[in-house]
Amino acid sequence: MTTAGARGTVVQGRGLVPLALLSLVVTTALWGGTFVIVKGAIRLASPVDFLAVRFLIAFVVLATLRPRRVLRLSRDGLVRGALLGLTLGGAYLAQTYGQQYTSASMSGFITGMSVVFTPIIAGLVFRHRIGSMIWCAAAVATAGLAVMTLHGFTVGPGEGLTVLCALFFAVHLIALSEWSTAQDAYGLTVVQLGVIGLLCLALGSPGGLDLPADEGFWAAVIGLAIVATAAGYLVQTWAQAHLPASVAAVVLTLEPLFAGVFGVLVDHDELSGRIVAGGAMVVGAMCLAEFRSSPSPSKA
Repeated sequence: MTTAGARGTVVQGRGLVPLALLSLVVTTALWGGTFVIVKGAIRLASPVDFLAVRFLIAFVVLATLRPRRVLRLSRDGLVRGALLGLTLGGAYLAQTYGQQYTSASMSGFITGMSVVFTPIIAGLVFRHRIGSMIWCAAAVATAGLAVMTLHGFTVGPGEGLTVLCALFFAVHLIALSEWSTAQDAYGLTVVQLGVIGLLCLALGSPGGLDLPADEGFWAAVIGLAIVATAAGYLVQTWAQAHLPASVAAVVLTLEPLFAGVFGVLVDHDELSGRIVAGGAMVVGAMCLAEFRSSPSPSKA
């Protein structure tokens, strides 16, 4: 293998790219399935308190399992992990507060706009050359999200906060692809989860966490913390060591599709033609992004 680029990244073959892509798709499916669980959990606790305990449990689990992976991080790695956590935490908080003033479908659509913001920011900030097929994939994915979710469009404080959320998600995707390596993925995940948990804790209830004693609530929180949060973000951090941010952004637009599928299976929601058509467009966009994009360096 040879060293390349100002960042000192290591250029390898594309052998790990299909595995990284598949891992990110599976993780996105998992996150889509959590919507049903989260919807029930936040009926019993405030969203910010719920996020705080979810991310703090995930942090404790990963930090306890492999503390040396965190201690092995350089000072730059710790700073990068903290910045990633602040960015992702900002996205969650903007989305959570925005949902109080807009519909769930509008929130899902605008959040998915990160697929458009990602290549724009990557091009402006890091001078990444974004191929025409990535732009085409972003446009198709956005159209697919609109078909699945939109029933009208209004602009208000909720929409504004959710646009901010999409921008934060885009910045997080780009930074993760720039900074994540296979060796640092575990440590970066632990640090960013801890920062998100502390951020939500600081912005939560004035008197501290206000959580129910309900067994169902705690079963949901612990399950989400370990599987969807600790394992999910660990997989995402590793996968983005091998995928361009623009491709990862398109893959993550599958989340509303998976949320709709799980809604049909678990909550017996109606499987409308809009969901089927929009989902097909998003899947097609993912194929365009991966199979028609130029190979990119993979980082060790």
